[in-house]
Amino acid sequence: MTRLPHSPSRRLLLAGALAAASAAVTGCSSDTGTSPSGGAKRLRIGYFAFPSGDLLVKNKRLLEKALPDHTITWIKFDSGAGVNQAFLGRSLDIAALGSSPFARGVSGSSPIPYKVAWILDVAGENEALVVRKDTGVSDVAGLKGRTIGTPFASTSHYSLLAALEIAGLEPADVKLVDLQPQAVLAAWQRGDIDAAYVWLPTLDELRRTGTQLTSSKETGGAGRPTLDLAVVSDDLIAEDPGVIDAWRKAEAEALRLLTSDPEGSVEAVAAELGISTADAGAQLKQGVFLSPEQVASADWLGTDGRPGKLLTYVTDTGRFLADQRQIDVAPSEDVVRKAFYLKGLSRAVA
Repeated sequence: MTRLPHSPSRRLLLAGALAAASAAVTGCSSDTGTSPSGGAKRLRIGYFAFPSGDLLVKNKRLLEKALPDHTITWIKFDSGAGVNQAFLGRSLDIAALGSSPFARGVSGSSPIPYKVAWILDVAGENEALVVRKDTGVSDVAGLKGRTIGTPFASTSHYSLLAALEIAGLEPADVKLVDLQPQAVLAAWQRGDIDAAYVWLPTLDELRRTGTQLTSSKETGGAGRPTLDLAVVSDDLIAEDPGVIDAWRKAEAEALRLLTSDPEGSVEAVAAELGISTADAGAQLKQGVFLSPEQVASADWLGTDGRPGKLLTYVTDTGRFLADQRQIDVAPSEDVVRKAFYLKGLSRAVA
């Protein structure tokens, strides 16, 4: 397979964009614990405007109730690349992060100081590859020579590369353009791109005038699964692990609410995304949400001392990204194992 040229090191790329990530968290100190004035402790959480239990935790103020002595700040990000940059700048304590950018983050000689501690969802029909109807393209192989937009260093980028490989195409057979979700929509509307691999809610906008060719559910079924994870900083693990227990319990409650109170969950997601309840309900149905017990099972995250199959998924993702020259060297299974924080997980789901 023809490989892409080596890209600059991850550290150089992230350092160049670090100022932008810092701007997103203006007013937040780079340290955990108490504020300089001696006030309440602070907790900075990065999230995506994407249907998941995270939005229920935020909307229902589950963490504020569990941690009344903490000032909790929710910071919205457009993609995992920005989350990685913010962790390098020590501007986040907890954040949502796709499995592909996580594999990038733990690669190299200076891995980002965080660890995966939860699974938000498994990508299904909520991430997909869509082509403009006016192109006449009806399958992935037909994208040869076409321009495709996707947020680089994201789960969509990873799934796009996997979809191309499955279809017998190499990255050099198409023109890949690095675009954040809103920029994908604008480029689509201008006719600058022929196709895009992206997630909800932008994905639904593209489907109105496009044809879906494949989805992350299909690439996952072909052996390239992607997940939305949640990571915690090494500083938080060292300084305030009790907060992680409370946060996990809130996330577990949110996952249970998705099943036990579907109407209330839809209303919460609709309120957070500023969309109708009909659209929120449709978007939630496209994701795959595990039960808390499944999160802590051998099939997924695992428990303290016994990482689950996620260890293999992330290791395989890193190997694939290295083969595609998206990272210099794939992280070993041992490196990935050390980037798991499983202590106390079983208590959170009890």
